[in-house]
Amino acid sequence: MARWGLRRWSLVAAILALVPGPARADTEVDLALAIGVDISYSMDLDELALQRQGFADAFRATAVHDAIRRGAIGRIAVAYYEWAGSWDQRVVVPWTVIDGPASAQVFAEKVEAQPVRRAQRTSISGAIDFGTKLIGESGVEATRKVMDISGDGPNNQGRLVTLARDDALMKGITINGLPILLKRPGYLDIPNLDEYYRDCVIGGQGAFMIPIRERDQFPSAIKTKILLEIAGRTPAEPLIKPAQAEARANCLIGETQWRDRMGN
Repeated sequence: MARWGLRRWSLVAAILALVPGPARADTEVDLALAIGVDISYSMDLDELALQRQGFADAFRATAVHDAIRRGAIGRIAVAYYEWAGSWDQRVVVPWTVIDGPASAQVFAEKVEAQPVRRAQRTSISGAIDFGTKLIGESGVEATRKVMDISGDGPNNQGRLVTLARDDALMKGITINGLPILLKRPGYLDIPNLDEYYRDCVIGGQGAFMIPIRERDQFPSAIKTKILLEIAGRTPAEPLIKPAQAEARANCLIGETQWRDRMGN
């Protein structure tokens, strides 16, 4: 009797092993990535075009498709938005689930489709707050949540950038940066924008930034950044500074420059 019982349960176990487990929910993704790009007037039109083309080309790259496929779930969700002043943020491409070359191509085409525009002021805090809200409304269940902020100047409008950053980190969002240092520093530019991004903008688990110092770096820098974000990795020598550590850069330099310019 005991032998028959053992055989019976062995048969049941074998049958159950053949029955597929519960399918992953359609909303589950390895990564929710909100890409926020600076369109302030300090950005030249050709720089804006290079930036947008760089992101479109990155999502057409086979290496990016392979990185997505190698994820535990095999798909990611991406949204692309533009930002300038405190009240000027716009979603260019809403949340899109990418699970292979075809959906990646559709996303890239949508990024390219909108005309390039510019707007006034630079509110990185507004961009981060908008990205935080956007990620909260993504409708997906993401293993990792990342915000990708690119820009060519410090925050000069809205609340303190460090407050916006810390609020995003509290929600489990990692902020990575793409500081653009192509121009000679002017009245609203700073020479150490990479240090400013390191100390005042980026943060969270595995946060990193990739500075762009030459125009021809746009394609490779953006592609590398997207690949690292999908894989959940950091560069070999990332410029990272924990949010809770004492900052070295002046996180109020943009606001100070604006007040000096306006004579306040």
